[in-house]
Amino acid sequence: MADPSSFASPACCLTRHLHLRCRADFAARVLRGTAALTARAEREALRRLVLDTKDVQVFKVTVNGQDAQFAFGEKHSFKGTPLEITFPNELRRGQEAIVEISFESSPQSSALQWFTPEQTSGKKHPFLFSQCQAIHCRAIFPCQDTPAVKLTYYAEISVPKELVALMSANRDGEAPDPEDSTHKVYRFSQNVPIPCYLFALVVGALESRKIGPRTLVWAEKELVDKSAYEFSEAEAMLKTAEDLAGPYVWGQYDLLVLPPSFPYGGMENPCLTFVTPTLLAGDRSLSNVIAHEISHSWTGNLVTNKTWEHFWLNEGHTVYLERRIGGRLFGEQFRHFQALGGWRELQNTINTLGDKNPVTNLVINLDEVDPDVAYSSVPYEKGFALLFYLEQLLGGPDVFIGFLKAYVQKFAYKSIVTEDWKKFLYSYFKDKVDILDKVDWNSWFHAPGMPPVKPTYDMTLSNACIALSQRWIQAKESDLSSFSSADLKEMSSHQLIEFLALLLLEAPLPLSHVQRMQEVYNFNAINNSEIRFRWLRLCIRSKWEEAIPLALKMATDQGRMKFTRPLFRDLYNFDKSRDLAVQTFLEHRASMHPVTSMLVGKDLKQDQ
Repeated sequence: MADPSSFASPACCLTRHLHLRCRADFAARVLRGTAALTARAEREALRRLVLDTKDVQVFKVTVNGQDAQFAFGEKHSFKGTPLEITFPNELRRGQEAIVEISFESSPQSSALQWFTPEQTSGKKHPFLFSQCQAIHCRAIFPCQDTPAVKLTYYAEISVPKELVALMSANRDGEAPDPEDSTHKVYRFSQNVPIPCYLFALVVGALESRKIGPRTLVWAEKELVDKSAYEFSEAEAMLKTAEDLAGPYVWGQYDLLVLPPSFPYGGMENPCLTFVTPTLLAGDRSLSNVIAHEISHSWTGNLVTNKTWEHFWLNEGHTVYLERRIGGRLFGEQFRHFQALGGWRELQNTINTLGDKNPVTNLVINLDEVDPDVAYSSVPYEKGFALLFYLEQLLGGPDVFIGFLKAYVQKFAYKSIVTEDWKKFLYSYFKDKVDILDKVDWNSWFHAPGMPPVKPTYDMTLSNACIALSQRWIQAKESDLSSFSSADLKEMSSHQLIEFLALLLLEAPLPLSHVQRMQEVYNFNAINNSEIRFRWLRLCIRSKWEEAIPLALKMATDQGRMKFTRPLFRDLYNFDKSRDLAVQTFLEHRASMHPVTSMLVGKDLKQDQ
């Protein structure tokens, strides 16, 4: 079963270990060095190895120390360029060779974002971070860039000595760089095999605070104390996750707060979760993202989708575990509330993408489709909905967590497809095959749009949100005086998010309604990113011109795609702000993350 997003052929030859030695050159904005891959022949008389690359220069290749010939194939629009290495001597099946590649990344690498000192919080030092998921590791160094392949790694990274380097690995010391007295070398070791998309590197003026027995929070000085407070529940979440899914095998669990342009809420890099600073609400209310990234330590990082077409195996199970953690820590009603919020998020995504759109299938076809373009909440929320539905069908949360734990144990350290998951589900619940056979598997997996069945949700915490949103939807001009700040006094920030999300599923409110809402609720004063994002979308959709500068500011002050793309899209769809949205994007494009800039460019029809 080939991976449509990679040129590699792991059935012929498998890379099992990487020894990376490189230096971060901030002046040239490149990583340069050597990647030594331990490759094992998976068939007889093996003469070549094909690796993925994207905008990477290769200067020299050796195999077991002997010079080897190499050639680049034809460049593909988003997959990059295959690199074909010819071995000086053929390998027998099972024989290993060390393939060492001298490389340099491009200043335009889609995996890396380089910052000038002025773009950082501290303003004194430059900064660099990587984001390899889904298929960008190949834009750093040549590799078998498919989640079907897992390897261990050891890395030595030379960086300016006033900076700190961190990776998705355990720290293994630091020393002055013998070749350059202005640099120091940081060493890292990852002894659990991982897919290339979990390779990660950050370099910057980072400080740390200890917040648990196996957890440091890393950030620039300006944010480190705030971050330590915000994420202090990490150890409680880790313990709960271990209880639900089995032992945590990665050693350290550190958190790193990135600059605001980081494109995702979080990235589950092993030993070092990357998170967006938009989680820093000041009240720990957005910590479900931490529970999500922690959960990936089992689902995603231990049991991995074999291709990105089966991404729901990573994300659906991780959202399920994230919400089980939330249920343990904050109660079962809260879990159901978050689950229903996820169903609404799915409705919202399908409204945007269209209910016939094939990317709304749970299992998608990625032939000639860029995984970044196909990315949405569908694998997360349709995947979760399937697992939540199965939980209810098969005997409840306690029964279903038994399955999840057994599933992790069975497939740990492997990469699998949906069929493997389904076979195991049937074998685990062999006494309930009659129930499983009633599931409309074909629609769940292969039909676009909303799922064929909606699970049951406890409505206790949702009712207040529904009631208040209905009051606003049904209000006439003469009713607007009946609203007051007292409407919100019993509501949590989670419920405010849900209240606004419900309004966004409906036709736009009249302008007078959102103006009155600002008068009585003063949403403009709220800095919680999830609330502010939905509030500003609501204003722009109701054509409130005063919200245009606020929405543009949020879309550009941070670059989390969950916020930036819909804000730009709504501004583009409002005639009064379209030109300004395009102009603002073009002004900011050069300093945006490469993937965000590409996708917003498509949304605003500016893609070159």
